[in-house]
Amino acid sequence: MPNFEAMIVIDNIIISDDVADKQFVCDLNKCRGACCEEGDAGAPPDDEELDIILEMYEKVEPYLTEAGIKEIERNGKYVYNKEFGWVTPTLSYDKEICVYGVRDEKGIIKYAFEQAYYDGKIPWEKPISCHLFPVIIERGKKGEYDRMNYEPREKSCNPACALGKKLQMPLYEFLKEPLIRKYGEAFYKALDKAAKMHSGKKGNNKVTS
Repeated sequence: MPNFEAMIVIDNIIISDDVADKQFVCDLNKCRGACCEEGDAGAPPDDEELDIILEMYEKVEPYLTEAGIKEIERNGKYVYNKEFGWVTPTLSYDKEICVYGVRDEKGIIKYAFEQAYYDGKIPWEKPISCHLFPVIIERGKKGEYDRMNYEPREKSCNPACALGKKLQMPLYEFLKEPLIRKYGEAFYKALDKAAKMHSGKKGNNKVTS
């Protein structure tokens, strides 16, 4: 469970101190994109992203595997999970890989939407929940606040933790692009300031963006 005894608060966003303290850089050559096939369900898109998936699907379909396309035709472009809400479908017989995940010649899982984005086919990269991993954001029951926590995979994220330490890269700096995409430039600047103030300390830092 997330530990918020020491935390950073920016407006209505509660941020675990791990987001500021931990070091992390994805090492795809070692983890092989395991976050696309490990977990209890597919990626949870934001509500507004559900329509984007439907809109962009036709241009993304050529990037998908035959198995992925068949699964989508059977169950839809996203499915409802009782615990997580709307999520991307998975292939249960292949370690629950996301239907939008495609293994390259090295066995690294690439995200079809991301590949189409890099090729200039679509203007949207991927669900923000994927972009922010290993940070997980949960909404308060009434939507009055967000809780941000660091939740890496127990084994498959070890290479990313090691590379982060080697490069001395704070997690929040590694996630600068998706954090700005989610909350904007002002939030990231406030987080950067709070993280530097927080470094080596315990307790609460409250910052207004």
